[in-house]
Parts: sequence; C-alpha cells; structure tokens
Amino acid sequence: MELSFLFIGGPEIFIILMIVVVFFGADKIPEIARGLGKGMRQIKDATNDIKREINDTAQKQGINTDIVTDINKEVNDVKDNIDDLTGPIKRKM
Repeated sequence: MELSFLFIGGPEIFIILMIVVVFFGADKIPEIARGLGKGMRQIKDATNDIKREINDTAQKQGINTDIVTDINKEVNDVKDNIDDLTGPIKRKM
C-alpha cells in the first residue's frame, strides 16, 4: 500500500523533505515545525471562538441551534440508505 497525502506519493514526499533540509538545514526543521504547529493551533482556536460566538449569539436571540444536529442526522440517514441500496451494485463491479 502506497503512502498518499494530498495526491503526493512517498517518493515525492521524500524529495520535498530533502529539499527542505538542503534549504533550511537540519537544525532549523524543529523550529519550523514548532512555528507551523503554533500557527495551526491559533487557527483552530480562532475557529472554535467564532463557532462559540455564533452559538452564543444564536442562543441569546432564541434561535434553535439543534436544527443543525437534526439536519446532520437526516443527511447521515440518507447516506446510510444510499449505501444499503448501492452496496450490491458496488460489489458486482
């Protein structure tokens, strides 16, 4: 089984890592990874803050936020039904 990440295979990832080592040096890679990790954490925190603010505002205005949960449940039910119907068709192919 081949490693695939965003349509990039193992050899391509290896080449990219080698280029990173050549340009930045092995001693800078942990600093770069730490910076990327902090940036991703800040984005995740900001996203969670926005979601929380939207939910708080909706609740203050009396908007029912359970609608999203109900819609997701219905969508998952439809997906399951489609999988039940298309399962035998997929197996024959």
